[in-house]
Amino acid sequence: MKNTFVKPRHLSLTILLLAIFLVACNSSLITDLVARPGDKLFWDDFSDQSGNWPQESDSNGSMGYINSAYHISVKSTGYELWSFSGHAYVDARVEADATRLAGPVQNLFGLICRARDNDNYYFFVISSDGYYAIGKIKANQLTLIGQKMMSYSPDILTGNGPNHLRFDCVGQTLTGYVNGQAVAITNDADFPDGDAGLLAGSIDTAGVDISFDNFVVIKP
Repeated sequence: MKNTFVKPRHLSLTILLLAIFLVACNSSLITDLVARPGDKLFWDDFSDQSGNWPQESDSNGSMGYINSAYHISVKSTGYELWSFSGHAYVDARVEADATRLAGPVQNLFGLICRARDNDNYYFFVISSDGYYAIGKIKANQLTLIGQKMMSYSPDILTGNGPNHLRFDCVGQTLTGYVNGQAVAITNDADFPDGDAGLLAGSIDTAGVDISFDNFVVIKP
């Protein structure tokens, strides 16, 4: 009785573990699952234009590779454009260098984490006149988290920058950094995982043109 009980149980456990392994191997989260803290989950300096980043253009703006960087240009007022890396993560430290090339200093640009789709994600943005915010798009509705409006930080290089941005999404904690300094920290539990990416937008004046480089996602 003892042997006939142990063997089927062992076999069932083996089958269960194999099934979990196969599901994980077919998931875009597999790199995240096996990575150690400090490992790069994804990196792109935009020198290779065959990556997953979209290259699109219409009357509202454009996104694409220019001179080994990724540019987002916004031609309409009160409009945002965003782009995802094409990979999913749970906890992630997202970083990139961002430079204003043209347009008003009252603008928006920054990083995205835990994007479930185009209508659901977290963002950390700054402006070229020195302001920042953490927020989310949920069901296509924008909400700032932990602040009622964008706040000023002297750590942001105004004008043409450039600024090194970092957005940590770890558990329910969201932290935004500019040039190595933490400027915002808040909490939210709506999105447990998702893609990472870039965004730029205009406020009252169109013509925002932002260049991004050295995009990296690190296991925190």
